[in-house]
Amino acid sequence: MSNMVGRKTKWSNLQRKLPEGLLVDAAWLRRNHYSRQLWHHYVTTGLLEQVVPRVFRRPRGALTWQQVVVSLQTQLQLPLVIGGRTALELQGYAHYLSQEATEVHLYGPEHPPSWLNELRLGQRFIYHNDRRLFRKNTIPSKLPGLDWNPGDSSSLSESLTVQPWGQWNWPLTLSTAERAVLELLDELPQRESFHQADMLMESLATLSPGRLQNLLEDCRSVKVNRLFFFLADRHQHAWLKRLDKHAVPLGKGKRMLVKGGKLNKAYQITVPEEMDAVS
Repeated sequence: MSNMVGRKTKWSNLQRKLPEGLLVDAAWLRRNHYSRQLWHHYVTTGLLEQVVPRVFRRPRGALTWQQVVVSLQTQLQLPLVIGGRTALELQGYAHYLSQEATEVHLYGPEHPPSWLNELRLGQRFIYHNDRRLFRKNTIPSKLPGLDWNPGDSSSLSESLTVQPWGQWNWPLTLSTAERAVLELLDELPQRESFHQADMLMESLATLSPGRLQNLLEDCRSVKVNRLFFFLADRHQHAWLKRLDKHAVPLGKGKRMLVKGGKLNKAYQITVPEEMDAVS
């Protein structure tokens, strides 16, 4: 009898700690004092669903990529944020990025769990090391948890933001538009196109010049900084006049980004001929 009461108590605690739909792994269950025998019992009785080997959730409809990311950030407490193309899509720029949302771009200091791309979703997760692109504006070790208050962003870096998602306003931590556009430019020309980046830059009329200045000065990539100013010059948004270009590392020498392209003399980069690159 006492064993049955103990099991009920353990299950009640798990219901409190693990909202329906979110994922945890076997290591999380062990840390929270759930034995292999007990979680196997939960799976066989239908209380838990084993999504892939050693990854579990309390069943609730079809699994979405947003549930997966919320789980990584809150339940598993991993320093991974949504960035690049995906962050821009979430902030309303999807119509400038015609490719379907079949990829979710994650940024952080360490690789996500290996099981991530074993999940049967319509999206593939792509990992980027944020330390490669930024020196100081790196992903913090602790991100907002499920107890996140929408009115409190004091614990976040100024280059990150939180969007509420789903019925319970779970927090999705992602790059601001200023950071995300630099992350996207880092993908040119292999994974992103100049045309889409140009269309996107045309739409970014309300960026914060202060946030941009900090990120550009902190950016390790000469290619990204040069591309940013090349595209910004084409559209002449009001925030461009408030940036100190001389404080941003632009390096020396030419960079060939497109074979057969034209050399932009101002930034010493080759870009597609149709972009009227010569200055």
